[in-house]
Amino acid sequence: MSASQSSRLSGDGVFDLTRTAVVMADRAGVAQSWTEGAERLLGYAVSEAVGKPLAELFAGVGAGSERDGRWEARLASADGWSGLEAVRHKDGHRLDLEFRVLPIMGAQEDFSRLVLAAEMARTPWSGASRSFLEGILGMSPIGVAMVNADLQFVWLNDALEQMGGTSREERLGKRLGDVQPGLAVESIEAEMRRVLRTGTPSVGYEYLGRPQSDPQRERAYSTSFFRLEDEAGQVLGVCYMVLDVTESYRARQRMTLLNKAGERIGSSLDVWQTAQELADAAVPDLADFVTVDLLDALLPGEEAAPGPLDVADLLTMRRAGAQSVREGCPEAVVAVGEPAAYPPSAPVVLSLTEGDSTLLQTLDLADDGWAAEDPVRAAHLRELGFHSLMVVPLRARGVFLGAAAFARWQPTGPFQPDDLVLAEEFVARAAISIDNARQYTREHTTALALQHSLLPRDLPEQCAVEAACRYLPADSLSGVGGDWFDVIPLSGARVALVVGDVVGHGVHAAATMGRLRAAVQALADLDLSPEEVLAHLDDMLNRVAHDANADDGVIGATCLYAVYDPVSCSCTLARAGHPAPLLVGPEGAGRLLELPTGPPLGLGGMPFESVELPLPEGSLLALYTNGLLLGKALDLDEGITRLRHALADPQAPLEEICETAIGGLPDGRPVDDVALLLARTRALPRTQLATWEIPADPSAVGEARRTAAGRLREWGLEELAFSTELIVSELVTNALQHASGPIGLRMIRARELICEVSDASSTSPHLRHARTTDEGGRGLFLIARYAQRWGTRYTAQGKIIWAELPLGTAPGAGPPNDLDTFLEDLDDPGDFSGAEGR
Repeated sequence: MSASQSSRLSGDGVFDLTRTAVVMADRAGVAQSWTEGAERLLGYAVSEAVGKPLAELFAGVGAGSERDGRWEARLASADGWSGLEAVRHKDGHRLDLEFRVLPIMGAQEDFSRLVLAAEMARTPWSGASRSFLEGILGMSPIGVAMVNADLQFVWLNDALEQMGGTSREERLGKRLGDVQPGLAVESIEAEMRRVLRTGTPSVGYEYLGRPQSDPQRERAYSTSFFRLEDEAGQVLGVCYMVLDVTESYRARQRMTLLNKAGERIGSSLDVWQTAQELADAAVPDLADFVTVDLLDALLPGEEAAPGPLDVADLLTMRRAGAQSVREGCPEAVVAVGEPAAYPPSAPVVLSLTEGDSTLLQTLDLADDGWAAEDPVRAAHLRELGFHSLMVVPLRARGVFLGAAAFARWQPTGPFQPDDLVLAEEFVARAAISIDNARQYTREHTTALALQHSLLPRDLPEQCAVEAACRYLPADSLSGVGGDWFDVIPLSGARVALVVGDVVGHGVHAAATMGRLRAAVQALADLDLSPEEVLAHLDDMLNRVAHDANADDGVIGATCLYAVYDPVSCSCTLARAGHPAPLLVGPEGAGRLLELPTGPPLGLGGMPFESVELPLPEGSLLALYTNGLLLGKALDLDEGITRLRHALADPQAPLEEICETAIGGLPDGRPVDDVALLLARTRALPRTQLATWEIPADPSAVGEARRTAAGRLREWGLEELAFSTELIVSELVTNALQHASGPIGLRMIRARELICEVSDASSTSPHLRHARTTDEGGRGLFLIARYAQRWGTRYTAQGKIIWAELPLGTAPGAGPPNDLDTFLEDLDDPGDFSGAEGR
């Protein structure tokens, strides 16, 4: 306060500012500052008053008044408080005081209320409030000003003069926009007019601006407005109090930006998307232009050594994200996805090789050494007006992944150290997400490669069905699943159709799928029935679950196993917790097959049941996993309807039907892995099938050979006569000697020549080593030598021993000119070392 102001306020003896209390208090009502005027007025020294509750310092007259909570309510009021009250001096005498409580919005917590108190008998507020307030507010560290009804300055204190950088003489008689054009003048004056019109104070009104005292930096202010009136209630103008809250505003802004970044960064396990999210989160609130470059070698998920990088490691970086306040990102010299090369002295390279962030508050694109080494980029940035730069390395778990660059070209002032702290927080969050995405990419790629290696690349050739398949992995965070399918040729021109789904996702599920697929193929080679195959798979999964670590999770699977016979045009099916197949007849009518459900594999103890159904030639059988049915709504009925529509024309090309079924998925993206296997049935022509009953007479062996040779001539397969006659002779001889009737011989010309001998015995033949003195025991050895495949399968009536010969040259050594001569040579037991027995 100036000397002239002091004499004007105290010269008439009415006001004594030395006995006016000016107290700063927090919202809890505790005194944080105590002036000399307060000490003279109330008698408490500064050391006695600071830290004490106002209710105790301004103890009211009357018992218990200091604890009645009145001061807490006054201090808590957002609009402040004023009033009269009788209090006790320290020595006990009564003081009648007038109080004014003014809230200071945006101030530090410890200084949030200004309390003014004066003795009414000596300084009546009603008599000279203008002069009194001038004296009091002139000493306030908070900027205070008064404007008239035309919003022209009529008074301001020293704090506001210093805060704005404009002298008192330049302000008086002018409006705010005339002296501080860098502030949000229109909105501030609009708020003043509202207070003038309504009389309702405005507390804590915040705005941004560039004061004349520091036009290069944007600052934040919190202002409170209240209307001024004279004794008659006539409106005089507005008084406002201004507090510079730049630091607290920036702290709140940083917290808001961090919260927003936390919500936006890391929304997926995709490296590229996460890098772009980092750039998007920082523009425009932190920077005008942001780039994110990642080490090229790390994008596929490869590991890198921890610690700062060598310059040689930075030769292959790639732009993974970029964002700008300008539409189209014209600042970018390198497009997203393209290699990003920097000279050794560039800030990006230095940050990665030295391991520290770089802050260039003033970016001199003419003198910086790296600008000379990269003139194209420097000229482009110079043309766009870049003036400040930050570079922060992306580092997670000690490994450097790349770097993010933040640049400014708008006149918002250079980056400050607190901006660098905020950028480092942004990058730290993004680096963890990028590293997680990188590791996920590596694990997902491994699991996908494992799964693809376990799935059939091509369906095997066979004559029972025309088949087509599709496998579509789910594009989701769950990763690779355990779906699989198979087409397995069986004896007798039959074929096994398999579809399964392992519980869970990832490498563990893919490995379990591989074990199950291998087991199914092994069990299929044993010619077991579908229910027996599922029972063995169930036992296997139970053993796996018993041996597995508990951390591996639940081990289980569903499976559908079907065997189709083109000779009888029938199909035997069994399922273990798997969706029922969809059958479309040759005429086009589709239906879900009603099969016993059976429990999922891995539960153990429950039996499985097979069903045999006739399938006319041209029937279309669809086997699938539930990923084909489930859309985002997880509606199975809707999925079945989609599949029915896709199979509406059963005679359409199977590849076309597969594409239609997969293309009908909602949004084209399944929520789970999809396996689809289509099989259109064929019937073996009767001209390619021959069957005979063999009488229980040893002489029937020769007749069987001659009959088989005659059928081979009809089929044009004379080159297979020797091998076929030998196999038929041995199989029929064994059946006559060791089995019971009836005995049957069947020959099938399919992709191979198939010879089958059936009998009523369930005893399995097996190879054995014959002694040199043995007269027999070499028949199965001969069959194994001359047949491409051979084996045994069991039926309800007994068993069938079968052998397959390829159409063309027989697999064994060339036959002699006469089978009878060859068989006579077998009298020398030293010719062969193999034998059969029963």
